[in-house]
Amino acid sequence: MNILEYTTKDIQNLYDRFAVSKKGLTTNQVIARQKKYGYNTLLLGTPRWLTLFLNQFKSSFLYLLILASGISFLFGQFIDGVMILFFILINTILGFFQEFRSEHILQSLKKYIAPSVQVIRNSTEIGIKNSDLVPGDIVILQTGDRVPADIRLIDTYNLTVDESIITGESVPVNKITTPLAHTPLSLHLAHNMCFSGTALISGKALGIVIATGQSTTIGTIAALTATTDNASNFTKDISRLSTFILKLVSLTLSFIFIINLIIKGAGVHIPTLLVFSIALAVSVIPEALPVVITFSLSRGALRLAKHKVIIKRLSAIEDLGSIEILCTDKTGTLTENILTVSNTFCQKGATLLYDAICTSSQPLQVNTSVHSFDRAIYEALNEQSKKEYHQVKRVHENPFDPKKRLSSTIIQHGLTYQYTAKGAYENIFPLCNHLSIDDKKNMNKWIQQEEKQGRRVIAVAKKQLQNLHLERKNDEENNLQMVGLISFDDPVKNTASNAVTKAQELGVEVKILTGDSAEVAGAVAVKIGLITDKNDVMTGTAFDQLSNEKQHETVRRYLVFARVDPDQKYRIIQLLEEKYEVGFVGEGINDAPALKKACVGIAVKGATDIAQQSSDIILLNKSLHVIIDGIKEGREIFANTTKYIRATLSSNFGNFYTIALISIFIDFLPLLPLQILLVNLLTDFPMIAVVTDTVDHKELKKPRTYDIKSIALLGTILGLVSSLFDFIFFALFIGFSHRILQTNWFIGSVITELLFLFSIRSRRSIFKARSPSFTLVFLSCIAGTLTIVIPFTTWGQRIFSFAPPQIVHLLMIAGVSLLYFILTEQIKLLYYRFSDAHTKKNHIRRLR
Repeated sequence: MNILEYTTKDIQNLYDRFAVSKKGLTTNQVIARQKKYGYNTLLLGTPRWLTLFLNQFKSSFLYLLILASGISFLFGQFIDGVMILFFILINTILGFFQEFRSEHILQSLKKYIAPSVQVIRNSTEIGIKNSDLVPGDIVILQTGDRVPADIRLIDTYNLTVDESIITGESVPVNKITTPLAHTPLSLHLAHNMCFSGTALISGKALGIVIATGQSTTIGTIAALTATTDNASNFTKDISRLSTFILKLVSLTLSFIFIINLIIKGAGVHIPTLLVFSIALAVSVIPEALPVVITFSLSRGALRLAKHKVIIKRLSAIEDLGSIEILCTDKTGTLTENILTVSNTFCQKGATLLYDAICTSSQPLQVNTSVHSFDRAIYEALNEQSKKEYHQVKRVHENPFDPKKRLSSTIIQHGLTYQYTAKGAYENIFPLCNHLSIDDKKNMNKWIQQEEKQGRRVIAVAKKQLQNLHLERKNDEENNLQMVGLISFDDPVKNTASNAVTKAQELGVEVKILTGDSAEVAGAVAVKIGLITDKNDVMTGTAFDQLSNEKQHETVRRYLVFARVDPDQKYRIIQLLEEKYEVGFVGEGINDAPALKKACVGIAVKGATDIAQQSSDIILLNKSLHVIIDGIKEGREIFANTTKYIRATLSSNFGNFYTIALISIFIDFLPLLPLQILLVNLLTDFPMIAVVTDTVDHKELKKPRTYDIKSIALLGTILGLVSSLFDFIFFALFIGFSHRILQTNWFIGSVITELLFLFSIRSRRSIFKARSPSFTLVFLSCIAGTLTIVIPFTTWGQRIFSFAPPQIVHLLMIAGVSLLYFILTEQIKLLYYRFSDAHTKKNHIRRLR
């Protein structure tokens, strides 16, 4: 039976259904039900650390790096080999830690399971462990308790419950015991139930346990969170890239190896050819990619930390940059999450706020709940009124009555007494018999204006009591005089509107997913400039009634979703992620499944433990503005990482194909294996420095992802240009000795690759692009200098078999390198011009 169906049952029906009476369960009943239902705990599995650790090695890119490290050791390049292994170890440890932590997410739910609870068993009130609760137990709750299971209320006194961690409702909910006419369609409408994990703000309650453990609402959320697995988009992209490189290199080397055997026949030295082939493979592998990624992400994490953003999963920074849609809760992110008095409508000569605060059940202190209407009124008082309020003498108090929807007090002024009532205006108006028609019209008009702004309105009325005992006996709730109306608001953050504008500039669409009412959510969305019509809001109930096709259409069209429960949030994120990269901001237990499902889960300061542990990023500063800055940071990291991939693949593939082809037609190796590895080593230093490079503003304007086809196409085109100039180097120096050819080709390979980096670092012309970073320029100069100096050294000639370069040869290399740079710059500009035009044409076609 659905737990919400219990809301329509009367109390006797509940007793009968659970075979219990006011005396509670018997000992035998408890034992039998524990065997049937188990303990009131969440089934939190223990992670298998060995399996998680071995999973870190299921990566084709990791195989490439291990191969590269082995080859480095084989040729005596111990520093290269050790560094590659070091970054393999770092990435493995980080991946293991991330997955191991994720497996422990549900452990945090224990915080929301109370350790003990008062129950009635065998006609006696006793305290038991929360885990020993069973369906049918009669539970006693009071102010400050956390609800230990899903409970149907059978008796209450002034009961208000904070359900924000389950429903997202920002204001405590008043509870009743009477059966509902119809089964509610969502949790926030279950006014006669309390859900596991929620907290009692005020009052007392008696209830029957209807669900325990995994069957509770929080247990359902836990199960949904546990079964949600969403791999990082960054991880997927890198995996696709490494698989592409592995296939391409394997096919090419197999072809070259076989062709060499066919053409050269018995004259080929197979061990030498094998070593040469493996060295060529290493030359095309972007072995510095883990270094570039680690440095980029760490640098981004440090920069974001200055803005009080904690990055739990490093790759989430780059995923953040790919976000196309950002779904956020309203409370605490867009609003301050503090109720304040927004406006007042006073009758002439009335002391509205003072009279209103006098209805509070007890003098408020500084640490009163920020969700309280009374707290908001108290903060709006002047200092003199606050002093008078603390000195007032209360004769009688009537706490908030959910049926009457008002609270009241009787205070003494000398020899006279004043009765004051505060509550829903619909309930206060009928008690004020002397209101004129014009007064009612004016107040109703004012109320409508305030409610259009998403504000909550209450009314205050009072009367003087001449004979305290007589008037109380005849019911003081009549012939009241209207004091006025007060509207309350959860103020929108000053930065929210600007953040939405910045998001739109970055091509990010913002959507609000909240458990709050449609009126409040719509009003907030209008204030921050997200929508123009406050009624353009989709509720969770209406969303559930749509067909699957309509739901797909709805999640794309609507920007505001109100009264959504955990399953609905999860469903919305799930549908959006079929076509878009989605980020989600949340803080409650109800947000945990959506946080884990989203491409990037973002929890805010003060979020529940499970929300924080389900997320990838935690904001210590509750501001949408900070998230937008993080998106910009992620795009800068993406741009710089892509620079490295484009540069290394284009230049490496050019050298790879040229050397491989030429090896077929000559009887010696065009570059020795150690020389190939040295080219990689010298060019990798400035390549790593690309993480510090500046980024053109145009690169940040829209979300980007790794387009393997585009990278491969550009790499092929520019690789062919690189191959052309490699053949030019070969043609210029083939008439000299093997060592002179190898030396000059080595120098040309490094110099052209360094120059190419400064061209490919921007989609724009080198004269219009932003200036490169100092670190990139400095390390490039160092690498270029070492390239020219090493062949002149004794150890360079002995270890790497170089010949001392001639000045005329160096000038020839410089001339050819300059021509190479000019040509690649022009081809790059043409490629991006045609690519952008093609993308624009496809976009227009999709819109049509």
